Amino acid sequence: MAMSGWGFPISATVSASSECAAASLTPLPDAFFNRDAATLARELLGKVIRRRHGGLWLSARIIETEAYYLEDKGSHASLGYTHKRRALFMDGGTIYMYYARGGDSLNFSARGPGNAVLIKSAYPWLDAVSGQASLAAMQALNPDARGQPRPREKLCAGQTLLCRALDLKVPDWDARGFDPTRFFVTRSEPALTRIIRCVRLGIPPGRDEHLAYRFVDPAYAAWCTRNPLRRGQQAGRDFDWVDGRGRVLA
Repeated sequence: MAMSGWGFPISATVSASSECAAASLTPLPDAFFNRDAATLARELLGKVIRRRHGGLWLSARIIETEAYYLEDKGSHASLGYTHKRRALFMDGGTIYMYYARGGDSLNFSARGPGNAVLIKSAYPWLDAVSGQASLAAMQALNPDARGQPRPREKLCAGQTLLCRALDLKVPDWDARGFDPTRFFVTRSEPALTRIIRCVRLGIPPGRDEHLAYRFVDPAYAAWCTRNPLRRGQQAGRDFDWVDGRGRVLA
């Protein structure tokens, strides 16, 4: 029997690889999204967005999220129901997309009318499903201002950059559910146990700008929209460390 370089039968190695790939393409169940917005925002950190593009799977690990509520003055839902905002009032896991900063933005509805999570930034993910060809495709979709490939760490470092790199557009996906053949979110590893919590970005004064509903994966903080661990920032003043349930850590 042929053996792999690790001393395992090649058939067993191929089988294990196939099982790993299959697990990586298993969408999160609808029930995952049917939870409180802040809880969902924390739980989404570390999950992987999968997007079919041609013959490739483009993938990005979620590293930064923001939670929004119906009664929250910083939310779109607080402005009232409209046809354009209908996804915010649909079942948890409905895709809500809108235009911001000259590009598309991606959100998922949470439990309760008007509640949702904004996917603020992500990090291109390479694994058995998405390899270097997928990364190259993402770079081609989202070049820099000179038309050159963006570095991997900057490719999805913002809500509109993320959507460009994954070819996600408002007309295609707003107010729709996930499609297991084209676009969904999957698990990649156990939920984070240590998370950065701070105020959201870009909320105007008087619109509940003080609410600490922004969550960041500390391992990728340097590559999110704005690094909460940058020089001059202090824990307890500018941000908190919380666990996966949102409890402040000592």
